[in-house]
Amino acid sequence: MLRAVEKAGIFHGYLEDLFYTPKTQKAIADARRGALGKILWTRSREAHPGPHSDWFWDKEMAGGGAIIDLACHCIEIGRGYIGKDIRPLEVMCWADTQVKPIDAEDNAIGLVRYENGAISQFEVSWTFRGGLDLRDEVMGSEGTVWVNNFLRTGFEMYSSGKGNTYVAEKAESNNGWLFPVGDEVHELGYRHMFTDMLDSMDQDTVPEETFYDGYIVNAIMDAAYLSAQTKKWEPVMLEVWRGKTSVEKDDLFRDYDEQYYLIKEERTHYGTMKVILKNKLTGDIVEQEKPTGDT
Repeated sequence: MLRAVEKAGIFHGYLEDLFYTPKTQKAIADARRGALGKILWTRSREAHPGPHSDWFWDKEMAGGGAIIDLACHCIEIGRGYIGKDIRPLEVMCWADTQVKPIDAEDNAIGLVRYENGAISQFEVSWTFRGGLDLRDEVMGSEGTVWVNNFLRTGFEMYSSGKGNTYVAEKAESNNGWLFPVGDEVHELGYRHMFTDMLDSMDQDTVPEETFYDGYIVNAIMDAAYLSAQTKKWEPVMLEVWRGKTSVEKDDLFRDYDEQYYLIKEERTHYGTMKVILKNKLTGDIVEQEKPTGDT
C-alpha cells in the first residue's frame, strides 16, 4: 500500500491524533531542541473501559484488540521523542484477555528497543475503570517530562448525576467526582492533526505524520503480537527503512577529573556537597565530600 501510494504520487498522511495533542507537540518540540538531553526511556499509556462500536471487539474485523487499537498511539508518541530516524530493532510484549469475553487481547504491555539504546514502553487496556487515561513520561539524560492529556488535567467537578449529561470521552458515570475536559477535540489532537494534513495538502508539502510513519508503527505492532505468542524478543521486520543506519549507543559518561567518572553529585541535608565517583582504572566506587567553592 505504501509503495502504491508513493508510486501514484498522491498525497498521503497518517491520522495519528494523539501525536498531535497540544501538550505532546510542545514536549516533543522541546525534546528535539535538546531540553531533555539524550532520550533514554519513554512510557506511554492509554487505558479506558473499551471502544464504542461493536466491530472493535471482533478480532477478525478489527485485526486485533487493545494493541492495534491503542498501542499504535503509544508507539508513535515514543518514536516522536526518541527520533523517527532511529530504527526500532525488537519488541518484547505481554498480552492477555483478562476480563472481556472476546478473542482479542484486552490488556497489553510492551517494550520497543531502538538502535541507539533507547527503550520505549507502551501500556494499553480495554478494562481500565474510571475514564480515559492518556499519560506519557519521558526520561532524558538532562531532563524529564510528564504529560497527562485527559484524566487529571486540573478540571474536576462534583455532580449528583441528576442532570444526566455527557461528561467526557469514556467516562463511565456522571455522578460523584468527575474529570471533564475543556475542549475534547482540541485536547485529543484532532484540530492540530487536520490543520497539518489540510495545510500540507493545500501547500503540496509533507505532513508531520505520513503513510510511512504508519507503516513503521504497524511493523512494530506485528513484532509485538508475535512476541506475545512466543514470549521472546522479536525483531521488527522493515522491508523499507529510510532513517539512520549503524547508529551506536551514545557514551554519556561524565569525567570528574583524569582519575574518576562522575556518577552523582548531591547536596546533603547538612548543607555540604558530595560526589559519588568511579575510578577509571580500578572500577572502584567512592564517595567524596566536594570542597566548598568547587563548581
